[in-house]
Amino acid sequence: MILYTLRCENEHEFEAWFASSAAYDEQQAAREIACPVCASREVAKAIMAPHVAMKGAIKTRRGRQDKAEDIRKVRRQYVKAVKQVRRHVEENFDYVGEKFSDEARRIHYGEADDRNIYGEATPEEARDLMEEGIDVAPLPDDPDEAN
Repeated sequence: MILYTLRCENEHEFEAWFASSAAYDEQQAAREIACPVCASREVAKAIMAPHVAMKGAIKTRRGRQDKAEDIRKVRRQYVKAVKQVRRHVEENFDYVGEKFSDEARRIHYGEADDRNIYGEATPEEARDLMEEGIDVAPLPDDPDEAN
């Protein structure tokens, strides 16, 4: 596993785990990586400070297996949290499909009943909504379905 700090075209920085650098390259080329803030798929690696072990540095008590287990534990926690968020949204919000942008505007401008909704929107549509002052957030993909 490898952790990258990423930055979208709108300068939002976030971190993401990948199975390998090749896995990152494949997902980036397929535009499968989206900014969690604005949903932009124009994402690239940000400048990162490498973690380099120095000769004579103090060794940790934990071995590679412990670190790998920690990574697996974090991933399990992440998957559990994403599933909880998705389940909450799916059970408590109205699905409006590809009409998300239109319905969000209708609600925002008082033309429809105020309620929580979710649906489909392109990154450009989400950006336009945010510029109008309409709160939107991407719903994370189900990690089990994404793999």
